[in-house]
Amino acid sequence: MCMKCKILLPLCLLLLASGLAAQAPVPADSLPLTLDECHRLAQANYPLVRRYGLIGQARDYDLSNAAKGYLPQITLTGKATYQSEATQLPFDIPDVGRIGLPKDQYQVAVEVSQTLWDGGDIRWRKRQTEAEADVETARQQVDMYAVTERVNQLYFGILLLEEQLHQNTLLQEDLQRTYRQIATYKEQGVANQSDLDAVRVEQLDTRQQRATLEATREAYLRMLGAFTGRSLPAETRLRKPADDEGWGTGLLPDNLRPELHWYDARSRRLDVQESSLRTGYLPRFGVFVQGAYGNPGLDLFEDDFGAWYMAGVRFTWNFGSLYTLKNSRRSLQTHRRQVDVDRDVFLFNTRLEATEQDAQVRALRQQMADDDEIIRLRHNIRLAAEAKLANGTLSVTDLLTEITRESLARSTKAQHEVQLLMAVWQLKYMLNR
Repeated sequence: MCMKCKILLPLCLLLLASGLAAQAPVPADSLPLTLDECHRLAQANYPLVRRYGLIGQARDYDLSNAAKGYLPQITLTGKATYQSEATQLPFDIPDVGRIGLPKDQYQVAVEVSQTLWDGGDIRWRKRQTEAEADVETARQQVDMYAVTERVNQLYFGILLLEEQLHQNTLLQEDLQRTYRQIATYKEQGVANQSDLDAVRVEQLDTRQQRATLEATREAYLRMLGAFTGRSLPAETRLRKPADDEGWGTGLLPDNLRPELHWYDARSRRLDVQESSLRTGYLPRFGVFVQGAYGNPGLDLFEDDFGAWYMAGVRFTWNFGSLYTLKNSRRSLQTHRRQVDVDRDVFLFNTRLEATEQDAQVRALRQQMADDDEIIRLRHNIRLAAEAKLANGTLSVTDLLTEITRESLARSTKAQHEVQLLMAVWQLKYMLNR
């Protein structure tokens, strides 16, 4: 293949992959998936992410409705009544007679009013709307952050299964080599058929274990694919994250979990609610224009239909909220203390869990320091067992036991490596680092 083809072919494949749907399968020869990439895909694919847009839309609608309180308000009223008595002058007017209101009265009126000062009610309603949206957004971030932990569990679960599959392959190779060796001993008259059967049983058990591990890994890949929105076949490769040696030192950084932003948003909402209480006892000013048609009109001495209008300034001052002002403030203070208690409980529990997790990281590092030595010793013991078998001083069953122990030592080391990475990333998740 020419050099230009080697350069252009991967570029074309990359451009083609970027145009595929979210559920496009991952080719087996593609670059391995990283944990950060899985986090990003899961955050974009999780159905709950659509709530961000809904929260923003609801906030915009509420702010728009609140701002319309400054627009002129139009009121249309109408009435038709009949009353048993009506006001009349107690004397007769010459050439006119007695004048009074009719018992049947009719009126249709239109009033246009404009708020000049509402005590800051509209302004604080806007602030409350924004505070409510901030609380909802912070809560949404908390729910979305929980997806990270679930992705971590699946990702490291797959890595652990892959390590177990790798050790299973090594064990199968050891058993196959042992089987050939014992077959040679049988031809030499040192071993018998039962020895070969014992090795064969171990091979079958190991094959069954591999089938179970492969099925579990494929199930984990399907679950991870559901989170990331991608079809992950069995050939999908995952990249093992690098070990961050800055963790497991006994010194924990500050907590930056999104729950803390949620508590802060709830406190700010209570502050806005408390500040808005003053609008309940402040005066209101406005202007109005009223036009009507009916009988009687403004001239009560004329029993006839007519039109009239009225314009003026309106002033209202309601002191009723002063009765409940003190209790309302006390209620908000109680809610604020509840938020503070919730924050302190969360910080305490998270710090406790992080301290325990940090100790687990340190313990795994110490265990890994001895894993290589244990494997070396187990390997020497296995070689000595093979020599004893060749000399006829050791049974095949004892040799299989040593082979299994050596395989278990290698598997334990691989398991410790993945468990260490998982513990480090779980500690990062606990503190959002």
